[in-house]
Amino acid sequence: MPHGMLSSTDETRQVPTVWVLTGHKVGDNSQVLALAEALGWPFEIKQFTYRKWEWLPNFTLGATALGIDRERSSPLCAPWPDLVITAGRRNEPLARWIQKQAEPFKRVRLVHCGRPWMSLDRVDLVVTTPQYRLPHRPNVLHNKTPLHRVTESRLTQDAARWAGRLADLPEPYIAVVIGGSSGPYSFDSRAAERLAKQASALAARLGGSLIVTTSARTAPESAAVFRAHVTAPSYIYDWRKGDPDNPYFAFLGLASDIIVTGDSMSMLAEACATRKPVHIFDLGEGDKAMRPRPEPEPGVEVTSKRFEIAHIHAFLYRLLMRLGPERLSRDIRIIHQYLTDTGRAVWLGDAFPADRELPKLDCLGRAVARVRALFDYPLPRPRASNDDLATPYWTPHRQSA
Repeated sequence: MPHGMLSSTDETRQVPTVWVLTGHKVGDNSQVLALAEALGWPFEIKQFTYRKWEWLPNFTLGATALGIDRERSSPLCAPWPDLVITAGRRNEPLARWIQKQAEPFKRVRLVHCGRPWMSLDRVDLVVTTPQYRLPHRPNVLHNKTPLHRVTESRLTQDAARWAGRLADLPEPYIAVVIGGSSGPYSFDSRAAERLAKQASALAARLGGSLIVTTSARTAPESAAVFRAHVTAPSYIYDWRKGDPDNPYFAFLGLASDIIVTGDSMSMLAEACATRKPVHIFDLGEGDKAMRPRPEPEPGVEVTSKRFEIAHIHAFLYRLLMRLGPERLSRDIRIIHQYLTDTGRAVWLGDAFPADRELPKLDCLGRAVARVRALFDYPLPRPRASNDDLATPYWTPHRQSA
């Protein structure tokens, strides 16, 4: 079913049709949906079930649909769209296959969010971020942070829906958004224990409680360790796929402070878009830390030192980044540095600067303008940015203070 809304400007001319290709990564899906929603054009969401051996035809054939289970995936047939928005490796061959099928009838523009594995020449527009270190080209838009779906109305509505369920917890609320192991960084038992103790210490200092949500990449074992070491009053939500009652946006709206594990650039961008104090949790320690020369959190001792599978994955990733092609590498510390240098976030345990000012960061608006330019389509009438507002979003306990 088509999604989206039309503005009065759009009614005067033909509106491009849009397909949004979603995948198995929540962060990628958030970016493509954010862009589709902000464009204001009707769009269709295409969801896919991948075959276990999808990498073989995808790498060898380029433009192909052989990597998906067609019976369990969204239909791919005419009428073909004018625009395809995609992200991630698995959906690239599908996007190119759609272009190829439509060639006799129309030209399909292709917009990729993140880093494409295919040649940049095959994409009409790439919307990327610094950790991928892509070259500067006319068809590459370099944004400071990933696109996101945080809006004032979304946070306000979800916060109001969840406020009553958390009424027994002391305010202020400190949201804790937990990701998982990523690349060379492991969210293992040791990291989970450190996070629980540091988050509890922050809640004790503020006299509040923790509202916690895990994510699709949070290992159950690490989540259990975190839960076992939390000492502050808390509500902990265990992520469930497709749960319509997911409190993620509600917790961002209700919180006075937000702690985010440093593995997810999408979750960090969403947290910073609220313009609330954001604390980045470093998954690593010592020479494997995310931050440069991290200082230990005073008063927080961690005892877990056991070897885990996540450590193997991190080691293999570091080996690939050292020996593999440079175009496949990424360095998320670049975004960490930007967020801390601009005062949008601090490392968990550090204090925020007293003169913190947050200049507007309209990454989504820039992307919308570039996509509309592909069709020589006018911009909609000015409206509030979807990224950073002039004031923090509403929270119930602050409103009543």
